[in-house]
Amino acid sequence: MSEIREQVRQRYALAAIQVSGDAGCCGGSCGATSAADTFGAALYDASDLVDVPLEAQLVSLGCGNPLAVADLREGERVLDLGSGGGIDVLLSAKRVGPTGFAHGVDMTDEMLDLARANAAKAGATNVAFHRGTIEDLPLGDASVDVVISNCVVNLSTDKPAVLAEVFRVLVPGGRVGISDVVAEDHLTPDERAERGSYVGCIAGALSRQEYLDGLASAGFVDTDVVFTHPVADGMHAAVVRARKPEA
Repeated sequence: MSEIREQVRQRYALAAIQVSGDAGCCGGSCGATSAADTFGAALYDASDLVDVPLEAQLVSLGCGNPLAVADLREGERVLDLGSGGGIDVLLSAKRVGPTGFAHGVDMTDEMLDLARANAAKAGATNVAFHRGTIEDLPLGDASVDVVISNCVVNLSTDKPAVLAEVFRVLVPGGRVGISDVVAEDHLTPDERAERGSYVGCIAGALSRQEYLDGLASAGFVDTDVVFTHPVADGMHAAVVRARKPEA
């Protein structure tokens, strides 16, 4: 396990243990914008959170609401990369209904334990949480219709592997709806690192063009990266969309 991956694991293990959302995204190092307004459960519609356990909301450390762009439909199979306390998995399970299914993958045992407890509290039966990394997903080929993620891809040190794995597990015609931190194209990697740490969701962020190029290299079409709100100077929360071509 790389040093950065271990730092990320420790950060999220601590968040799960504390069941506290007051640290903001990945430790709260999110630039000049208030972390309370930029990261976490505040980015969801309150009506969507009615049946979601408070513990899942308190460890929501994302930078957006991927479900708002994923357009989930009844009966679909969904995978959440870096599922944390389970908030996006539980919300997905509600949207796809009893004929659909929502998977979560996380590398942190403490988060997996919390997510499973939250699923039990919510009475969700069409969910499963798997231990694994987003660079080596523990799901079969063409096993899901939609892949979502909330401020997690930026934490990986091998993003081409992540995008290749997403492509692999999607069915032909499957789609991606990711919320992530993305840099403006003019910022160099060193300049991104000056604005925040890797575990703070900043230093590891791709630029918009790097994201588009990476998706294309993995085989995706209809790619799009749209900034939603700033999180640091030249850095933005963004919605990332893509589709796997039909067979």
